[in-house]
Amino acid sequence: MAGFVAFVLLLAVAAYACGGGTDYGAGFWDLAAGGPERGKRPRWLIDHAMAPVWEVNNVWLIFVLVLMWTGFPVMFQTVFTALWLPLALAALGMVLRGAGFALRKPARRLARRRLYGTVFAVSSLLTPFFLGAAAGAVATGRIAPGVEASADAWANHASLAFGLLTVAATALLGAVFLTADAARFDAPDLVGYFRLRALAALVAAALAAVWVLVVTRGDSPHVWHGLTHGVGLALAVVSLVCFAATGLFVVRLRTHPARFGAVGTVVAAVLAWGFAQRPYLIPTSLSVAEAAGDSETLVWLTVVSLVSLLLVAPAVFFLYWLDTHGELEPLTDSDLRRTGPATGDESP
Repeated sequence: MAGFVAFVLLLAVAAYACGGGTDYGAGFWDLAAGGPERGKRPRWLIDHAMAPVWEVNNVWLIFVLVLMWTGFPVMFQTVFTALWLPLALAALGMVLRGAGFALRKPARRLARRRLYGTVFAVSSLLTPFFLGAAAGAVATGRIAPGVEASADAWANHASLAFGLLTVAATALLGAVFLTADAARFDAPDLVGYFRLRALAALVAAALAAVWVLVVTRGDSPHVWHGLTHGVGLALAVVSLVCFAATGLFVVRLRTHPARFGAVGTVVAAVLAWGFAQRPYLIPTSLSVAEAAGDSETLVWLTVVSLVSLLLVAPAVFFLYWLDTHGELEPLTDSDLRRTGPATGDESP
């Protein structure tokens, strides 16, 4: 039962990496868009693309935290004790990011809009970096039960590599999805704009992934062995194939399949990492069995998780489908003009 809950936890992490990662990536390109005039068009697209779904992505993060806290309390205590600072900075970034995105549009003063926009964009960069740094500390076994908080656990080359890979992955997701959104919003200038950035993100993600693999081989032999053998190797190959396919689709401007390729790359990479750690949640100090809570708690957690997934997951994916197919776009002035005057306003 503990193994099944751990697998569901891994799936939830993958879902958040894709859903939340795409939003973080959009914020990254908001930061890189330049000054008010130069970045006006890209930011317009980013606002319209993110508005319908940016809040719902945190559902997956809440699911991850509930599964960790309830199903694996020893892991939860270990991670949030040893890595409280990067995780607190990531949480602060989430709050500031949400506030900045929500407040920058209704703000009347230009100075405040710029301030809120800067907070949103900078937080979109720092939050995934600190989450990746924490994941690097876990993957390389730099924390263990009973270890106190220390900068050495996450302020090192391994966590830096994982943090930069996380940022690069979010930038890739954001650029690929924004390229498709630009085509959907009939903005050919932005299609080329974000296509170029998607190609740059592909290069950055490839370089960061190589760095992570080099670091993993030296710092975490157990995870390296898992990535080069068995299921971990198979999933790593799937991620590599999806990555190459994404690059090909972006070059050919096949925006719809490129989105699936980018998501497949991230999902397969997260699953490869999880399976490479088996049987540990924190290599090599805390196994799944050692971290698991009471057996009765795991049974009820499994039941509740399955019911939640049956109720929530279809609704969330339907929302994603509506958004990516343009069903949630607000009416524009041209739309209103095409509908003609209301019946009650017609001249006699």
